[in-house]
Amino acid sequence: MPLPRFPAVPKGRIFVPVPPQVPGLLTAVFAVGVAFTVHALVPVLPAMTVAVGLGLLAANLPGTATWAAGGARVGLDFAGKHMMRAGIVVLGLKVSVMDVLGLGWQALLLITAVVLASFAGTYGIARMFRLTRDASLLIATGFSICGASAIGAMAAVRRIRHVDTVLPVALVTLCGTLAIGVLPLLLHPLQLTPEVFGAWTGASVHDVGQVVATAQTAGTGALAIAVVVKLTRVILLAPMVAAAGLHQRAVMGRSPRTGPGEAGSGPSRSGPHRPGPTELPVPAPEADGAELRLPPVVPLFVIGFMAMVALRSTGWLSAGWLEAAAAVQDLLLGIALFGLGSAARVQTLLHTGARELLAALAAWLLIAVLGLGAAVLIIAPGP
Repeated sequence: MPLPRFPAVPKGRIFVPVPPQVPGLLTAVFAVGVAFTVHALVPVLPAMTVAVGLGLLAANLPGTATWAAGGARVGLDFAGKHMMRAGIVVLGLKVSVMDVLGLGWQALLLITAVVLASFAGTYGIARMFRLTRDASLLIATGFSICGASAIGAMAAVRRIRHVDTVLPVALVTLCGTLAIGVLPLLLHPLQLTPEVFGAWTGASVHDVGQVVATAQTAGTGALAIAVVVKLTRVILLAPMVAAAGLHQRAVMGRSPRTGPGEAGSGPSRSGPHRPGPTELPVPAPEADGAELRLPPVVPLFVIGFMAMVALRSTGWLSAGWLEAAAAVQDLLLGIALFGLGSAARVQTLLHTGARELLAALAAWLLIAVLGLGAAVLIIAPGP
């Protein structure tokens, strides 16, 4: 049997193989640098929104689409999945249990009620617009808790395909950006105090960065209460994901040969999945001939998130460390959002996104109303 032949390496040179993720990751890092530069020049444009937009451009412009779908694709998919999870872990350093408890038990119950009502209402609206169960679940999770980070966590525990998270992330980013422009315009017509406006922002805007951008328009008092209310919603990510994980395990336990995406949500796939012309191929799930491995009740990165919450709550970390962690979290999330945006094709969005957009706007209005009611009760004057 002849021995395999390898390409000859020129003398004096050392051949170092480059991991396939590197080109795409470098592309994403460069794009995030551009996004932060645009945000610095035009502060009204959030860096995360710009990152998603640059990803969409990269996927659809003739000069870059081939690169985004070819040489950079492995790294961009890696960014959209793993950088998102790393960002969720670091997000925990923004949440202090002591700050959350400082709101009082009545406020905590109100915020929890808003999250649950927002989740149920958004899911119901999405299903009313005939969205799939997977899309409805992801949109409801992102709108009710903490935007793209929550979508990534829920997709992981529910075994939802990476490509199916693109549209929900785009919608939650779009509506969060819409809140930055719309909510401050309602401050004076609704005769809201800065504290009520801050609580409203924290209870109804999706991403932490979007909450900061919206609430700071009403002053430092509004910003302080907005961040605490928002982070109270963020901390609910862990129990929501745990509940979804338990449900997924129960469904897969009843159907041991059900693959990811078939266990109680999404379209049935009785045969092999054939990607369409605008969809990237997704490898088939690996199985050993028996039943597929059950998902964890709580993914490891969500456990990491709770560990970071505990670390932040100790008070051991200085302000400098917390600022550095916030910068790292923004970088990781920006890289992930660019990777997700680069998987979207405008042709697909135009054909399938109209109902999703209407559902998202209706859900956004519902959450704004629920959040305003909760904010008035949270900041209600004493007797």
